[in-house]
Amino acid sequence: MNHGKWISVVLLILAVFLFACDRNRIFEENAVIENGIWNVRNKVVFSVPVGDPLARYRVMIQVRNAPEYSYSNLYLFMNTCFPDGKVARDTIELTLADYDGRWLGSGMGSVKFNRFLLQSGVRFPEKGIYRFEFEQAMRVGELKGIRDFGLRIEKQ
Repeated sequence: MNHGKWISVVLLILAVFLFACDRNRIFEENAVIENGIWNVRNKVVFSVPVGDPLARYRVMIQVRNAPEYSYSNLYLFMNTCFPDGKVARDTIELTLADYDGRWLGSGMGSVKFNRFLLQSGVRFPEKGIYRFEFEQAMRVGELKGIRDFGLRIEKQ
């Protein structure tokens, strides 16, 4: 097989693999944090339509941070607003750097991307729109260095 055909076959296999990995995604959205400064009063909100209350889901959080982020972790408050009006509140800790201060995650430059598994095997008990509200909980008014914050939900 010549070099050009070999590359075409590899690219085709890669495309099929990437498509197969993403077909279970039911929701993915990333919010840009204006100027990379997350104000304590600004919530990041995602509205997620759920149509299958019997399915199990994986819920993930996505974060892009820049080197000016001053902490190794990120604390969040998360409100889950159910279609019937009930609200559940959780506190979440995400680790962005190791014990030596090296950034975790992927990325070619100084900005790093992390995807954190929040929960696996989740069932949403009713059909409808679920709202997920996130607030930074780092005890500072303006949190510098968080560029993007996202939510991804996949069927298992």
